[in-house]
Amino acid sequence: MDRLLSIEAFVRVAETGNFARAAQQLGVTRSVISHRIQQLEEYISAPLFHRSTRHVRLSEVGETYYKECADMVASFNSLTEQMRDLRAKPSGKLRIQMLPGFALGHFGALLAEFTGLYPDIEVDVIVNDRVVDPIEEGFDVAFQMFPPLAESLIERKLFSVRRLFCASPEYLERHGAPAVPADLQAHKVALYEGYPSRNKWVFNGIDPVELNLTGQVRSNSVHLLRDYAITGACVVCLPTLAASADLLDGRLVPVLTDYSLTSFNFSAVYPATQRRALKVRTLIEFLVERISDEPAWDRPLLDKGWVQP
Repeated sequence: MDRLLSIEAFVRVAETGNFARAAQQLGVTRSVISHRIQQLEEYISAPLFHRSTRHVRLSEVGETYYKECADMVASFNSLTEQMRDLRAKPSGKLRIQMLPGFALGHFGALLAEFTGLYPDIEVDVIVNDRVVDPIEEGFDVAFQMFPPLAESLIERKLFSVRRLFCASPEYLERHGAPAVPADLQAHKVALYEGYPSRNKWVFNGIDPVELNLTGQVRSNSVHLLRDYAITGACVVCLPTLAASADLLDGRLVPVLTDYSLTSFNFSAVYPATQRRALKVRTLIEFLVERISDEPAWDRPLLDKGWVQP
């Protein structure tokens, strides 16, 4: 028995909860995975999984064993990457999932610089608003606002996603600006449906206000909502990473700036077994260095007092 291969198979099945998916990710057949798990169970004289026709879940022994095995696989992968570091730059395919709000308008320039620095890395970028489990869907890293879906995933914050309500000058000239949050209920409002807080809106100010807003128009695209608001159709709540340029150019005007909305973390989420992988670490450290403590799109808005630190 090759213990390392058996342990790697065990870790993949534990993380995916599926023998077939683990086999696919490791590039072997399901029967090979089953055989490796069986050998490992025989070696430690204990069952690692409870199996049924529909589910696979860790046994009590398996839960304890998984924590140590995941660290072992991560350490081995890290050591292998370190040895490669001595002779070569990061290489291989890097499959990532990214939220459109950051991918569109911001990531392109960063990606151009990154691929120029690391030409041996082949980057596969999937852009959508879904919250994914990188392990289950085969991503090396996912960039998202929501917390990780599983304890076996690691989260690294890149920046805060600030939000504010705004409208076009034409809309405000026709309908006036809301003076307090409750005034929004008398306005035509468009909302992004992907915020972790859903329909609950908390406005922090001298007197905090909590509202339930559903909006006449909802979308999973902040760029569509921004374009819709620029026509003069509504008041909209947008993340500053999508609205900053239009606010500074006057196409949109911030409202309710005496109140601040809760911000969210935009984070890199990746499997524990990838935490020391050179290509993943290289991308994350590159983005952390380029974005710095305050994103470029937020600095002028902070100077104007439109958003809060």
